[in-house]
Amino acid sequence: MLKKLFQSFRPPVPGPHHRRTTPEVINKSQHSLQRHQFSRHAVNIVERLQSAGYQAYLVGGCVRDLMLGITPKDFDVATSATPEQVRAEFRNARIIGRRFKLVHVHFGREIIEVATFRAHHSEDDQGDAHRSSHNASGRILRDNVYGTLEEDAQRRDFTINALYYDPVSERILDYANGVHDVRNRLLRLIGDPTHRYQEDPVRMLRAVRFAAKLDFGIEKHTYLPIRGLAPMLREIPPARLFEECLKLFLSGQGAIAFEMLVDLELFEPLFPASAHALDERPTYTHTLISQALNNTDLRVKQGKPVTPAFLFAALLWPALPARVLHLQNQGVPPIPAMNGAAHDLIAEQCARIAIPKRFTLPIREIWDMQERLPRRSGKRADMLLDNPRFRAGYDFLLLRESAGEETDELGQWWTDYQDANDSERREMIRELGSRDESAGPRKRKRSGSKRKRSGDEAFE
Repeated sequence: MLKKLFQSFRPPVPGPHHRRTTPEVINKSQHSLQRHQFSRHAVNIVERLQSAGYQAYLVGGCVRDLMLGITPKDFDVATSATPEQVRAEFRNARIIGRRFKLVHVHFGREIIEVATFRAHHSEDDQGDAHRSSHNASGRILRDNVYGTLEEDAQRRDFTINALYYDPVSERILDYANGVHDVRNRLLRLIGDPTHRYQEDPVRMLRAVRFAAKLDFGIEKHTYLPIRGLAPMLREIPPARLFEECLKLFLSGQGAIAFEMLVDLELFEPLFPASAHALDERPTYTHTLISQALNNTDLRVKQGKPVTPAFLFAALLWPALPARVLHLQNQGVPPIPAMNGAAHDLIAEQCARIAIPKRFTLPIREIWDMQERLPRRSGKRADMLLDNPRFRAGYDFLLLRESAGEETDELGQWWTDYQDANDSERREMIRELGSRDESAGPRKRKRSGSKRKRSGDEAFE
């Protein structure tokens, strides 16, 4: 599967330092797009800006996705009008951003993003303006240099995202052979790949995301620099990496994205502790994370809710047991050892990816349940069953078992306990008290009910 995603095919196109100033024009009869497929609000924005004397086009993902038969999630407009000029045309518009100024035009719940054509920062720029726009490694810090349509096309990341659709003439303007790459399902950076990744290392993650999401191959020159430049991700603000991880893992193709991240050595800069666990216990770690992502992908495809908390709990879990054991060996009791190890691991991870507190708290509760679920004597089992995090903890226990972790059939016990009536539950508790503490739970004859599948509570 991965071999398919990394392609050596490279058709003759303008070289990375040769700018195409005249676009290939694909007329209405040469493509399948129709204006009614686009958001009527986005089309109206384009028409209104053109009527006011500005250039304006639908651009990027919405054009690419409709060419592939995919329903776009949003519709973006690119224009020669500045943010202030766009705002003057629309009373329902608001300028946002500092590093990259944009205009959001609101139509009820729908928001159309309007961006002014951008130009590359020239290497010959002088004075504070240029010095403040890049850091020492070449990463773009500010990006509000406006330019022409041609310049805007060349500064976009991938050829498939540099397609401009005019709903008035119903033509596509293609400055980077993007239509060719869409039709050949090929992901290719515009310009010199090393330089473009240095400008913004997150483009390496975007390459993985688009390749996984669209089932595209990554062109050879586009993927070759990635392994050497992967450490640059450590320079990216943790809050931005959290958003990128959500897009990577909650898009419905998280499992293949994970495989690509590991192969391209991008996983370690994102999840250093988990990458270490992947080296130490490769089979278990890989299986657990892959299974969690496969489950998430299935839920996305089924339109079921998902939450980052359960997924991040799975991504980080393989790094946790060794830390808990280390504290226990120092004399710390099991539950405090779990709490201490969890606190330290999450703090370390948040230095790389800023997981919000609304997710870190459920992560710790899911992990805490793993230490509590084996403690079932007396009234503890019923108290655990009433715990609002029981379902997530139970599902996580089944995930651990599916990865090959030995739990002395604990997951089966809890499955049976949920299926049992009150008298059967009392008997199960008595059996626990009568058997030898070191023996595993006696396998009960089941009533024919199948093991419960993961419940929605684990994902909401």
